[in-house]
Amino acid sequence: MHYASDNTGPVHPKVMEALLRANEGYAPAYGAEALARDVTNQIREIFEAPDAVVHLVATGTAANSLLLASHTAPWDTIFCSQVSHVHEDECNAPEFFTGGAKLTLVPTEDGKMSPDALRAAIEAEETRGVHGPQRGPVSLTQATEKGTVHTLEELSALTAIAQEFGLKTHMDGARFANALSTLGCSPAEMTWKSGIDMLSFGGTKNGLMGVEAAIVFDPARDMEFQLRRKRGAHLFSKHRYLAAQMQAYLTDDLWLDMAAAANAACQKLADGVREAPGANLMYRPEANILFARLPRGTHKRLFAAGAEYHLWNGTLDDGPDDERVAARFVTDWSADPANTETFLSLL
Repeated sequence: MHYASDNTGPVHPKVMEALLRANEGYAPAYGAEALARDVTNQIREIFEAPDAVVHLVATGTAANSLLLASHTAPWDTIFCSQVSHVHEDECNAPEFFTGGAKLTLVPTEDGKMSPDALRAAIEAEETRGVHGPQRGPVSLTQATEKGTVHTLEELSALTAIAQEFGLKTHMDGARFANALSTLGCSPAEMTWKSGIDMLSFGGTKNGLMGVEAAIVFDPARDMEFQLRRKRGAHLFSKHRYLAAQMQAYLTDDLWLDMAAAANAACQKLADGVREAPGANLMYRPEANILFARLPRGTHKRLFAAGAEYHLWNGTLDDGPDDERVAARFVTDWSADPANTETFLSLL
């Protein structure tokens, strides 16, 4: 009953097999290996973007921060949601890698910005000349940190506002595959065809050991990204081990299969929580993340039985057992239906 995070799940066996194959003999370093070129071509084909720039890094924080830094001056501000990963969970890495740019937080509902809120945030900046921050890129998350998914229409509406002000749009796609599985669209439709300029294409949360692809659909910023990646200590010497994971991920749609499995496990969990006494869902679960309020006594019983997940406010000891306490549950590709049945029986 492991629902703490999709980061806690195992690496898919096909990825491990690919790493073993990549470990044979010698290969050029720093991304010069043939495997890296093959992966770049795979991603370009999948995204229908033959000119896209593709570089691999080991963490999502690196992908987000390096992409944003290569499109942001130190005196700019980045527009992101108040619950975004770049704001809440990256220890100010975007500010650090940009050399001091700030973040302007945009209010959200269910984890998603509205066009009106984004417009208001943009119009409020770059109003004081040299004394205030200048307008920088917009950063969106897909799927969002609350487990919701932007529709293609919502993405296009947000990027249209960014374009109106001459701003680029970044997508934090740590759970890109989960969102894509939900929408049933193509990768191109959810990115550049919707106005996205750069993407952190996640793999670690979806069955990889540790690799993300930083994709820029306009090749003009390629050298700046490369320099920032090297200067920021994120250019792997034995790069083939990143490329091997990504190649296995993309081959035969493994990435889509794993995301679909994680999403299905979350929906099964959500269906059970909806029927549980004293429980209610906080947001509509549209990918592989579920937020729910359960009575504190129920949490105690679940934890005592071995369930693993995170409380989102409160603790087990600071109130009565009938008080409802929020929690987050995350499913991954390896979620065992039998464990979910056990969890729901306990619930």
